[in-house]
Amino acid sequence: MEKTMEESADLVSAQKIDESKRIFVHEISGKYSTLYQRIFAQPRVYRSSDISYTGGQQHWHKSIIDPSRTDVTQMFHCHMDLYVPKSTSQRHAHMNSAVFYILRGVGHDIHDGKRIDWKAGDVVIVEPGCVHQHFNDSSDEFAIVLVIKAKPAFMFANLIYQKMIVPNAKDPIPGFENVNPNQVDPFSN
Repeated sequence: MEKTMEESADLVSAQKIDESKRIFVHEISGKYSTLYQRIFAQPRVYRSSDISYTGGQQHWHKSIIDPSRTDVTQMFHCHMDLYVPKSTSQRHAHMNSAVFYILRGVGHDIHDGKRIDWKAGDVVIVEPGCVHQHFNDSSDEFAIVLVIKAKPAFMFANLIYQKMIVPNAKDPIPGFENVNPNQVDPFSN
């Protein structure tokens, strides 16, 4: 389903920009030998259990590897998302592609109007510029997804288009009002 120029312009004009400070790529300066030592001194294991989820009600998120947390790489961003049963994510689009490894759960995505079903063990690819949204189809199981994307590299190249079309829901799903994602996620214990 291709977007017309008018639809694309509407997406850009309706964009709300997050004004909070975020680090997408940080400065690398100094002597090569010092930089080399600093990078190789970085940990090679990052425990998701050391990081708390943010967000809430229906969709929780935690960044595990990104330029604001580590010097080891500036080329990709790795985060985990947790979806409450019967929840949906925000509907959005971005220039970077993304790879979703479904760790737990069953659900589907909508990519540019096309439904894509997924379950634990599947890998889902979101192509650049795709308007997409994620859905947990289970009525009782949380969905947990590991996401890896080259967002920092895209930001460095000024490919910064990102559009929030429908934000995350603020109301909890009935029966899941007091979720603590760190207690639900088996990788956080």
